[in-house]
Amino acid sequence: MRTWIILLLWACAHQSVNAVTLSRGPVRRKTKETEGRQDKDLLRRSKRGWMWRQFFLQEEYTGTEHQYIGKLHSDMDRGDGTVMYVLAGEGAGTIFVIDSNSGDLHATRSLDREEKPFYTLRAQVVNKKNGLPLEPETEFTVKLHDINDNEPKFDKEVYTASVPERSHIGTYVTQVTAHDADDEMFGYSAKLAYSISQGHPYFSVEPNTGIIRTALGPSDMDREQREHYQVVIEAKDMAGQRGGLTGTTTVNISLTDVNDNPPRFTQSIYQFSVPEITKVGSLVGRIRAVDADVGRNAEMDYTVVNGDGLDVFDISTDRNTQEGILSLKKPLDYEKKKSYMLQIQVQNTHPDTQFLSMDAKDIANIRVSVEDVDEPPQFEKINYILEVKEDAAVGTVIGSVSAVDPDILRSPVKYSIDRHTDVDRIFGVYAGNGSIFLQRPLDREEFAWHNISVIATEFNNPEQTSRVPVYIRVLDVNDNPPMLASFYETFVCENAKAGQKIQTISAVDPDDPVGGHRFLFSLAPESSVRANFSVRDNGDNTAGIFTRRTGFGRMHKSTHLVAVVISDGHIPMQSSTGTLTIRVCTCDRDGNMEMCNAEALSSTTGLSTGALVAILLCILILLLIVVLFAALKRQKKKEPLIISKEDVRDNVVSYNDEGGGEEDTQAFDIGALRHPEVMEESKLRRDILPPESLYPPPPLRRTMVPSRGNADVRDFINQRVQENDGNPTAPPYDSLATYAYEGNGSVAESLSSLGSVSSEGEQDYNYLSEWGPRFRKLADMYGESNRSTS
Repeated sequence: MRTWIILLLWACAHQSVNAVTLSRGPVRRKTKETEGRQDKDLLRRSKRGWMWRQFFLQEEYTGTEHQYIGKLHSDMDRGDGTVMYVLAGEGAGTIFVIDSNSGDLHATRSLDREEKPFYTLRAQVVNKKNGLPLEPETEFTVKLHDINDNEPKFDKEVYTASVPERSHIGTYVTQVTAHDADDEMFGYSAKLAYSISQGHPYFSVEPNTGIIRTALGPSDMDREQREHYQVVIEAKDMAGQRGGLTGTTTVNISLTDVNDNPPRFTQSIYQFSVPEITKVGSLVGRIRAVDADVGRNAEMDYTVVNGDGLDVFDISTDRNTQEGILSLKKPLDYEKKKSYMLQIQVQNTHPDTQFLSMDAKDIANIRVSVEDVDEPPQFEKINYILEVKEDAAVGTVIGSVSAVDPDILRSPVKYSIDRHTDVDRIFGVYAGNGSIFLQRPLDREEFAWHNISVIATEFNNPEQTSRVPVYIRVLDVNDNPPMLASFYETFVCENAKAGQKIQTISAVDPDDPVGGHRFLFSLAPESSVRANFSVRDNGDNTAGIFTRRTGFGRMHKSTHLVAVVISDGHIPMQSSTGTLTIRVCTCDRDGNMEMCNAEALSSTTGLSTGALVAILLCILILLLIVVLFAALKRQKKKEPLIISKEDVRDNVVSYNDEGGGEEDTQAFDIGALRHPEVMEESKLRRDILPPESLYPPPPLRRTMVPSRGNADVRDFINQRVQENDGNPTAPPYDSLATYAYEGNGSVAESLSSLGSVSSEGEQDYNYLSEWGPRFRKLADMYGESNRSTS
C-alpha cells in the first residue's frame, strides 16, 4: 500500500511540473497608466525566459505510444508560430524528440535506469523564419525514476563451508552476500533481507548480514550421524516486504570430525595358531579395532597389558590400516608350553580431553596355540672350542659334541663332519656319540686353528639336520730348533784388538712356548779349537761376536767362518748350528773399512752411486749408437751399373726424377766435362775386372782443354771415345742408362732402348760385330740368341 501511495504522489508532482508555464513576470492589463511604463520597459534588457532544470521519466515504460516527458516553453513564444524549439544533447532525435512548435518533449522507447540513470540535453528557441536563435541554449537533465525491476543476485551460485561437529549454538559457519541493481537511494528496491528456506532446524541466517550460524546444540550436530547438509538461503528486496523480488543460493555445509569416539575391538576374543619353529620377529596374527572418527582422530595404539606371554609376544600398530600386528619376540617350544593367553588394550593415539577422557580404551583377549613340529636336533652349545697338541697321534680323541631331538619321540641322532670345512680330512667324528678324533698329523706352525662344522641328523627323518661350528686350537709343542734370524756376514779389521765386538746376532723359532722364547748361544765344537772369535750370550735372546786375538792378516786368511750353536730352554730341547761369515778388511784408525777383497766389497758395500751412473751412461751411449746405425741404414747407396761380373746384359737404371735435357742446367754439373784436368789420369772402370790381365794398360793420353771459357765439349767427348776404343782393358759392352723423360726443348730423341725398337719383331744384331772389339761380346750374345730362336 505504501508503494502505491508513493507512486501516486510522484505522478502528481510530475504533472504539476510539466504543466507549469513559465513567464518573465505577472501578466498585467494594458491601461493608460501603464503605457508609459511599458515604453520605458522596452528600453530595458529582457529577462531570460527558460526556467526549467530537470525532468523525470519512469523507466521500463511498456506503452505503445511515445512516453510524454514534459513541455518546454519560453516567454519568446507568443503563440503566433514564429518560434521553433530545437533539442540537442544525449539521445536527441533518437531517444528524445521535441515538438518544434509546442515544445512537448517525448521519449521514443523504453529506458532502463540500470543502464543509464540520466541524460543531459540542451534546448534553444530560434526564429522559424531565419533560424536565428532568440535566446541562448539552456541545459537540462532527464532523470529516470527507478522501479523494482531487478531481483537480488548472490556472489556465488554455490557456497561451501564447514563447521566442527559438536559445536555450540550460534557457532559461525559462513557468510553469503547478495546485490540488487536497483537504486538504493529511491525507496526499498535495493533493501535486502536474508532468510533460510532449506536447512531448518540445523542452521540459521542473520537477515541483515547473511551470516549463517548453527541452530542446534552439540548433541544434535554429530558427524557420525550426519556429515553433510545443504542449506538454501533467500535474499529479498523491498526489505523483505510482500511484492519484493527474491534470489537464492545454495550452501553445502560439512561437519568436520573431532575425536569424540574411542576405538572398539570388533570381537572380545581372538585365537591364533603358530608353529613352534616360527622365527623370532615373524607375524603371528592381526587384530582390528574400529573408530567412528576419521584421519588423525582414528589413529590408535595397541599394547599387551597382561597374560602369560608378555615376554614372548609383542604387538605394534600398522599405520596404514590401524590394525594390531602380533609378532613373536622369543622362540617357542611346544614341549615346554603349548598355549599362551594375552590381554590387549587399544586407545587413541591423540585423545581430545574436551570430548573423551584419558581412560577411553578397550580390552580384548588373545589365545595363541603352539603347534608341534618335527624339529631338527639341537646341540647343547651354539659352538664348541677344542684343543689338541700338535704331536697328538692319529686316532686321538680331541673332544665331543652332543645334540638331542627336542621332540617328544626323542629320535636318535647321528653325527658327521661337513667335508667342505675339512677338505684334507684331518678330523673324523664317531657317528654314534659325536666324539671327534684325529685322522692326520697336525702341525701348529702350518695351521694354528681349524674350523669345522659338525652335522647332527635324525635317524628317523634324515631331512631334519642341524649343524654347529667347532673351533679346534692346535697347541704348540717344542718341535722346531731355533735358527739365526738372518744370514749374517760381517767384517773384522786387520788391526782389531782382542775382545772387540764386531757383530750382534739373534735367533728365531717358529714354536710358540707359553713363557716365551729363551735362546742360548755358544761356539760350536768345530769352531772352539784354535778359535779366533768368541760368542757372548747377552741374556735377551741375542749374542755378541768378539775377537779373541789382536791383529788379522787379510793376505794370510781373508775369510773366517764361525759356527754358532743356538738352543732353546724348553723340553725337549731343540738346537741348531748357524754359520757366521767374517771377512778381514783394511780399516782406518776409527775402525771404518777402507779396502776389502772383491767378495767383501760386492757383498757388503754393493754398487756405489758412481758405478750406477757409469752403467746408465753406457746404456745411453748404446742407445745412441743404435739410433745412428738405424738412420744410416735408411740412406741407401746407389747401386752400381754392373751388379755381377758375369752379367753382361743391358742394365736399365730407373730414376724417379729425370733430367731436363740440354736446357736443364740443374740436373747435371757439366763443369766436369769442361775441366778434365780435375779427373784422375789413370782412372779405370771399377764395375768389372779386366778380361786380360797380361796386357798392361797403355798410358792414357790427356788432351788439355781450356780451363776457362767456352770449351768444345764435342771434341772432348770424341777424344775420350777414341782413347777407350784403343784401350783393351775397357769393358767389352755398353753400359746404358735409361731415361723415361729427357726434358723439354731437347733436340735429341730418347736414348732408351725400350723406345728405340719400333716393333715387337725379330731384330738383326749382326751389325754389332762391325762396331769394333767393344761390341764383340754383345754381337756374340745376341747373335746366339737369334740363332737359338730360329
